[in-house]
Formats: sequence, C-alpha cells, structure tokens
Amino acid sequence: MGARQNNDRRGSGVQTIKWGAIALALVLLGIRLADGTSVAAMLTGAGEDKPIMQWPDLLDQPRPAADRTLTYGADPLQLVDVWLPKDKGPHPVVVMIHGGCWQTEIATRDIMNYIADDLRREGIAVWNIEYRGVDRGGGYPGTYQDVGAAADLLAGQAKALNLDLTNTVAIGHSAGGHLALWLAARQALPANEPLRGSTPLRIDAAISQAGIADLRAAMKREGHACGTDAPTKMAGDAFALTSPPEMPVSKARQIQFHTDKDRIAPPEYAQSYAADMAKRGVAVETQIHGPEGHVELIAPSSRSWAAQKARIKQLLGQ
Repeated sequence: MGARQNNDRRGSGVQTIKWGAIALALVLLGIRLADGTSVAAMLTGAGEDKPIMQWPDLLDQPRPAADRTLTYGADPLQLVDVWLPKDKGPHPVVVMIHGGCWQTEIATRDIMNYIADDLRREGIAVWNIEYRGVDRGGGYPGTYQDVGAAADLLAGQAKALNLDLTNTVAIGHSAGGHLALWLAARQALPANEPLRGSTPLRIDAAISQAGIADLRAAMKREGHACGTDAPTKMAGDAFALTSPPEMPVSKARQIQFHTDKDRIAPPEYAQSYAADMAKRGVAVETQIHGPEGHVELIAPSSRSWAAQKARIKQLLGQ
C-alpha cells in the first residue's frame, strides 16, 4: 500500500490507555529485583528517592503532536506518525514502537509522543509506528506484518523527508521492546520468509525499554498483567519467527534499559534474555536504572530516559 498523508489522523480515537489493566499489573505483580546477576548492569540514581511515576503522571501532561501521519495499509491502525526536526537536515531516524501488552485496547502510539518530541528537539527524526494488536486482527502474523511494512515504508520515504538512514535505531517500550528486538532480528530471517520481506529496513541497533522479549517465557507467566493469551497469539507456535531469543541473530546491536522498581517488566527479564543470548555468542548491553519504574522509561524528565537519549545519540553518531 503506497504512503499517503493522513490529516484526519485515523486511529487517534482509539483509547490510549486502559487504566484498569495497568492498575492490575501493579496489584498482581510483586517481583523483587534479583540480588545477583551475571549480566553487566549500570545502576544509577543515588540520592533522595522520588515517588515512582504512575500513568496519569505522564499522560495527563499536554501531549505534543507529530508533524504528519502516513498510512502503510488500509486498516485504520496501519499508520506511522512522523516527527521531523525544524532544521533542514538530513536527520538521523529512530523507529519507535509502543507497548501495551500487544493490545490496542490498552495502548496506542501516542503514549510515546513525549519522548518522540524530546528526540525531535535534539535534531532526531522519529518514525512512530501504530499496528494492529492481538485484539484488532494482529498477533501472528498480523502484528509482525504491520511492523515490518511500517518500517519498510521508511526506506521509501527517506529521500522525500530528508532522512539519513546511515545508522537506524529501533526502540520499543514493554511489548514494543519485543517488537523492536524482533524488527532487528527480522533482517536475518531466510530470504524466502514472508515476514522478512524482500528488502527489510536495515536496523543497526535495537533498544528494548523494559521489553518482554521472550514469548515462550511470557506464555507461562500466570497472573501477569498482559496475561498469557496475548503472548500466545503473538508467538503463533512459530518461535523461530516471532520470539527474539529463538530467532536468527542479525548484526544489529542489542541494548536493554530496565528500571529497578518496574513490576510489569522487572530487571530479571533483561537478565534472563541477556543470559540466553550470551549462550548464543551475542553480547546484549544491559542497563538497570533507578529508583524508577515502568513509566519513567518513556518520560522525558526521568533519569532513565536521559541515559537512553544519550545512548541513542551515541549510536547515531551525534
């Protein structure tokens, strides 16, 4: 489907956050930070603790707006918001993928607007992807088809938008962290695999923000806020195509950012993924920041976001 500008911003009426699901996550989970780890981690945040952010602390703030919206398909959710810095460019690009337990009812792309705007102010363009969740025709293979098509649209639009694809970073929060890692691994899938596509966008680095990378493990987490049905639908019993720890390894650098007070995607998730990948000969950079929680990772005022932004700029050569 060819790109076209969409001024009515279809899909913006979808509920951004289902507060009950987030609250349920905080009630059901009581996972503590592991005392030891074999994964290199960076602990930050010495000094007086601040209250851990809740979703209203972020989402009740005035929400910045993207510069334009493009479509990559006919479904109202097959959209990309494009964030363009004011200067002429060419601009480096970050591909951004929201979370929400892979469910459209829980979250849509605009929860990422705050950090997208922050990157725009730093001279970095953002390609913020919307996709069909498991509750809107997604799962396997639909969600992956959407994310792949949205990413590949970037290559076709880069020249017109004066975007520099020399180094392309993908970043995703929570369930979107899984999709960012998936997008990086996708380019290593067999050439005849439909989910790979004929010319997949090259991803040079993938950043997982409190990502739920391992679908096989997620399917077994009874009582988790995301439940077990959503990761099961995302896996599709095709783990070598859908779950990053079992997918082919690409050349993309992998980086994980987690926080020590996160009860939705605690640091153990990062440690487990890094350990699994180490067995495959892949070094995954892992940073654990605190004292912060799940929301801070996409809040421009947080210490964990400051660290992420600095790392993004390094990866883009800024």
